[in-house]
Amino acid sequence: MPPAILSTSAIVIAAHGRQYRVELPDGSELLCCTRGKKSDVVCGDRVRVEPTSQGRGVINGIEPRRTLLYRSNEAREKLIAANVDQAILVVATEPAFSEALVGRCVIAAQSQGITPLIVLNKCDLADRLAESRARLAPLAALDYPILELSALAGADSLRPWLQGKTSVLVGQSGMGKSTLINALLPEARAATREISAALDSGKHTTTFAKLYHLDGESHIIDSPGLQEFGLRHLDFSDLEQAFPEFAPHLGRCRFRNCQHQQEPGCALQAALASGDIAPERMRLFQELARERART
Repeated sequence: MPPAILSTSAIVIAAHGRQYRVELPDGSELLCCTRGKKSDVVCGDRVRVEPTSQGRGVINGIEPRRTLLYRSNEAREKLIAANVDQAILVVATEPAFSEALVGRCVIAAQSQGITPLIVLNKCDLADRLAESRARLAPLAALDYPILELSALAGADSLRPWLQGKTSVLVGQSGMGKSTLINALLPEARAATREISAALDSGKHTTTFAKLYHLDGESHIIDSPGLQEFGLRHLDFSDLEQAFPEFAPHLGRCRFRNCQHQQEPGCALQAALASGDIAPERMRLFQELARERART
């Protein structure tokens, strides 16, 4: 009788649908699927895999995650990346970005203990820079780090922020996430084409998440572009705590169940009127609270 094939630990380095490229401890790779129809495996996961044939295997289970970045709406959750230390939210001077989406990404990262870093790309377009800075000003005022660069000429300024961490690039399409990856790792373009062919996912580099090794201690995940970021998995208290500028005012409203919309005696509304809370941030909170309350 042949010896039983034991499952071994691996890391998911690419995810598309129910197909996954995993990397084994010796650096070799397998193209894997999961058992059963439902799968919640995501790029960055540590998984137990069992080889089934040459270059192929099956995922038997997911090891406990340190962190999980994901979004959610009324119908489902969409996983983005697991076991990351830092979420790099990439925006650009052109095309226009959604500051509300950036705010949602920041909240999602913080809720999982993931450090957010905002990267403002395409800063060589000087005529657009002032407007972009102004749109990020409410986050800058709260001391969220914002790194300005041009991926085509100054991507190396991002390297110190990546050292010793696993980071995930998140943002809308067209912001330059893949350009950043290719500037940091010129060989990434070829690797992406190979994996795209193996996963039968088309030619576009943004159709699946992919993990790259910068060195033995630093890794970066490129994720597909997104246009929305639901946070239905956060309850009302989570949302209140997600806005650091709210902290001095929470618990000071006239009514204990204040929703901070238009209730009399709302401490947050008073802070808004006095300039302690930025209007853009209050609008985002109210929007999220209404989404959360919707059945």
